[in-house]
Amino acid sequence: MPRLNSEPYREALDAKGVSKIPQRLSGKMDYKRARYLFHPDYAIRQALLVDSKAEKSAPVARVQTSQTSMRIRQIRAHQPVDVQGELPTVLALGGQSFLTTTIFVKFIYEESEEGNGLRMTRLACLPNGMLQDLYNPNAEDAIWVAGPNAPSLGEEFRTRLSFSRLRKKAEWRVQDIPINPEGPFVWVG
Repeated sequence: MPRLNSEPYREALDAKGVSKIPQRLSGKMDYKRARYLFHPDYAIRQALLVDSKAEKSAPVARVQTSQTSMRIRQIRAHQPVDVQGELPTVLALGGQSFLTTTIFVKFIYEESEEGNGLRMTRLACLPNGMLQDLYNPNAEDAIWVAGPNAPSLGEEFRTRLSFSRLRKKAEWRVQDIPINPEGPFVWVG
């Protein structure tokens, strides 16, 4: 799997002109930005957290509990599991509140004799924990699939976000941006 150089990625996100709040965010994400999110009727402070990966396939995103404010309710080894994500739904920093927003970016590539070629970029917006009952009310109605950790080896709990399950709940939360498309890109949902 190719390693992603995140510096150009950060520069590209910063260059998009998003509003910035001078507040430092920490966490296990590739890009972290305190910013304002503007709506026609109001503005809200947001803790924008973006994780990126380059892989050959794109059915899931690997998620650590430190990357979500949702409870992870799923079936594992035929048993229901309920693990609390470690991010707060609203992050309190410097006397201000920030709505926690997690986005996963997957760079999907094809291997060839000439090297790895980027085929598509997939963006997925993980629901905030405030939306738990809508997106993952119980272990049977889940957006998650079993993670890559091995509990028998004492590995830390991880899960995978299923893009198809999330798309069934809200199509707009998963967007595929093809590289060299035949037609213009259109947002879904």
